Amino acid sequence: DAADSHPLVTHDKTIEKESPMSRTVRVAVTGAAGQIGYALLPRLASGEVFGHDTRVSLSLLEITPALPALEGVVMELQDCAFPLLDDIRVTDNAEEAFDGINWGLLVGSKPRGKGMERGDLIRENGPIFVGQGAALAKAASDVRVLVVGNPANTNSLIAMKHGVKGGIPRERFHAMTRLDQNRAAAQLALKAGVGVTDVTNMTIWGNHSATQYPDAENAKINGRPCTDVIGHVAWLQGEFIELIQQRGAAVIAARGLSSAASAANAALDHVRSVEGATADGDWFSAAIPGDGSYGIDEDLIFSYPVRSDGKGELSIVQGLELSEFSRGKIVSSEKELQEERAVVEGMF
Repeated sequence: DAADSHPLVTHDKTIEKESPMSRTVRVAVTGAAGQIGYALLPRLASGEVFGHDTRVSLSLLEITPALPALEGVVMELQDCAFPLLDDIRVTDNAEEAFDGINWGLLVGSKPRGKGMERGDLIRENGPIFVGQGAALAKAASDVRVLVVGNPANTNSLIAMKHGVKGGIPRERFHAMTRLDQNRAAAQLALKAGVGVTDVTNMTIWGNHSATQYPDAENAKINGRPCTDVIGHVAWLQGEFIELIQQRGAAVIAARGLSSAASAANAALDHVRSVEGATADGDWFSAAIPGDGSYGIDEDLIFSYPVRSDGKGELSIVQGLELSEFSRGKIVSSEKELQEERAVVEGMF
């Protein structure tokens, strides 16, 4: 039994340790034995995300056949001897995994198989997020949910539709486009010959897919408009956008595996940005439920430029100027998300 062999692990209860730390955050990670989970979990447990005055309790969800592999991951977490790691819950039951959590990182989903169309992937993964949304509604209340598993925006929409039935506010559901933001900022920095921290105000609009729009028109480099610094408009409106849209496929082609390390890093960046107050004048990208801003269908999980108030609440940045070119790209991604929603409407 895991509880016998691993003293910090329990399948049916939480083992608390006394600690002088000021608070405890319980984080659920689904698909926890996968590559993203493997890259993400040690950094969660180390204290780098929530701070070194915060204990972390991990709640790890996997499908039953993957539980033995997950036990190996747990062994490694124990062997790291993280001072802030309070306890680890291992389960194949979503309600148990989500009981009392503060953050749900929904990483696990079925990968896209050879010859599979995007619609097929949506139909395959939809039922997973129906179940997880319903489990969140029953087991969690003060929770924020980040969907990483693809197709992330529509999976998040499905989970949200069920989560709100249990009283979870719709704005607590997010999908990850931070990886796309990070990719875009890195490429702009390389093009401009600057450090990546010199790139700010990077927006990803729309879907985490090949229709996403990385908006260089509103980005800044050392406080100056990106278009002024780089000046190569044809590159910014062509190769740059295609590079970001296809970056995941390029990584797979190069290493034979998906971009697990950068995806895990982006998920943690997202959590940190939500937990902390956004720096004055800057913003970050996240796919969140709409409110009609920029004329976008509010019944979608759509990526916008957002700011955090430092208490976990996000607001969409208003008043950005959008060229006709930008609006066309945004509408294209909105249309794709509307088409995805039509595929899963029977799951709401």
